Amino acid sequence: MVKAIVGANWGDEGKGKITDMCADKADIVVRFQGGANAGHTIINEYGRFALHLLPSGIFHKHIINVIGNGVAFDVNALKTEMAEVNAAGVEFNLAISDRAQVLMQHHILLDTYEEERLADKKFGSTKSGIAPFYSDKYAKVGIQVWELYDEDRLKDKLKGIYEKVNISMKYLYNKPEIDYLEVFETAKEYAAFIKPYVADTSKLLRNAIKECKNILLEGQLGTLKDTDHGIYPYVTSSSTLAGYAAVGAGIPPYEIKDIIAVTKAYSSAVGEGPFVSEILEPVEAEELRRRGGDKGEYGAKTGRPRRVGYFDTVATRYGCALQGATEVCMTCLDVLSYLETIKVCTGYELDGKVYKDFLTTADLYRAKPVCVELKGWNCDIRGIDSFDKLPKEAKDYVAFIEKEIGVKISMVSNGPKREEILYR
Repeated sequence: MVKAIVGANWGDEGKGKITDMCADKADIVVRFQGGANAGHTIINEYGRFALHLLPSGIFHKHIINVIGNGVAFDVNALKTEMAEVNAAGVEFNLAISDRAQVLMQHHILLDTYEEERLADKKFGSTKSGIAPFYSDKYAKVGIQVWELYDEDRLKDKLKGIYEKVNISMKYLYNKPEIDYLEVFETAKEYAAFIKPYVADTSKLLRNAIKECKNILLEGQLGTLKDTDHGIYPYVTSSSTLAGYAAVGAGIPPYEIKDIIAVTKAYSSAVGEGPFVSEILEPVEAEELRRRGGDKGEYGAKTGRPRRVGYFDTVATRYGCALQGATEVCMTCLDVLSYLETIKVCTGYELDGKVYKDFLTTADLYRAKPVCVELKGWNCDIRGIDSFDKLPKEAKDYVAFIEKEIGVKISMVSNGPKREEILYR
């Protein structure tokens, strides 16, 4: 069976924990899009980890972990992650698609310089090279993994790439030009490092499906950061939807049977763009930010403080619909335990009218949240091992949101650890 685990919102919903947890029953875990620009935080018996490229099944010895063809493959980031995981004594199996495209150093430089150039009009990039990478990919001037092993072709291609790149470096950004021969030597080092892991992962996955193996497809970020359907242009440069998982992993779309959309019990977002349910009162926002996640609401990749807000049923209903969610997992319910009352955004007010459907970016900027206020449970719920044992107010909160978004909430997380999960 093939199952996708994806984000219903702006990312940072807790997909890493849920993938790590569900991986107990999986044979293969696949990262199918994005790159090292966002992290999945996982806490288990090995420690606390922020994974950016390694799939979240890496802590299970029996699992094959696949970096799919849809990933922005940053070899340097992979080296760093593998060293951290190895240092914790973790043994893992890894396969890297021979069709994955390699993120190069100039992608990171161009991303960084462009944010500097845009100044107050910047997109809030993590400066991980993602936008320039995907620009090159779709302009057909990127480097796929298999090309690393054809040195004559690679050298010639790099020469052509950097003739164009250096025009931007010199005349647009006023930065040093890049010697393509130095890049060529680095690329040869990349090739040697990853060679033991390179495989035709699409074939591997298709064969696994024939053998009735269990496959998890792990998404990065969430619906509202999708290139086409998110808060454009404040989005990532790849599709964050479960529908793209078939492309990014190289399997038939009809094989994806279950789609778990993950959402927090409140809202959070990193970067620029509209955020209707954002808490604008600084003290209230900082209190939630301080209590959120497992070590506060700060980006796993950048450490940037996340913007926080009330749960947004409009955005989440839209997010689940675009993902095709068959079930929902709500994380971080325990974070709200300090509140006597809890606001939930159930509509957007714009020009005197209340909307229940998600809007385009310009309208989102002008919209104001329409909220209801629910009674909080105002007690610690960590350590509770059954949903039925939760305070009535906590169960009512989950039931209210489930009704609003129209998808069954099958799991509720009441803590950051793998085992802190309640099934409904």
